[in-house]
Amino acid sequence: MKKPTNLFDRLIVLVLFFSLSLALQSCGQKEAKEEVVQEATIEIEKPEYFLLRPEVEKAYGYSHAVKIGNDIKVSGAVSMDDEGNPTAAGDLAQQMKNCYADLEKILNHYGCTFDDVIVENIFTTDMTSFLEHAAYRGEIYKNHFPTGSWLGVKELAIPEFMIEIELEVHKSD
Repeated sequence: MKKPTNLFDRLIVLVLFFSLSLALQSCGQKEAKEEVVQEATIEIEKPEYFLLRPEVEKAYGYSHAVKIGNDIKVSGAVSMDDEGNPTAAGDLAQQMKNCYADLEKILNHYGCTFDDVIVENIFTTDMTSFLEHAAYRGEIYKNHFPTGSWLGVKELAIPEFMIEIELEVHKSD
């Protein structure tokens, strides 16, 4: 190829070089824009509702658990039979065991265990008695304890209920 010798030839070479550079940059920007659009695509997951005692929960107006993605929120479990009647009246230790038995059924429904629990909130009308029996939780949480709060409350939904336990769960893939 012959070297450009005059000013006009040099100017044409510069214009061609500049145009080629812009064209290459433009292609790179288009690819980057397409990449960003693909990254912004989000799949919306529908909530999955679970009723442990469908008739009771419909009568009171709540779902016992809701799962969205890998997260599950579990309503407070209380000591009741399948008709919604309180059980173990006056016996906080037994009520606590009954709560954990129901919570285990819900966790099992979603293929989880207490190892997947990340938050546990306990509400009790008798904090002194709860503290006497709190060590039972060590039989439930064998590997680690979740975060959470223990709250003394004046009353729960039905006077015989002495304890209510709610959970937040994260199911790992």
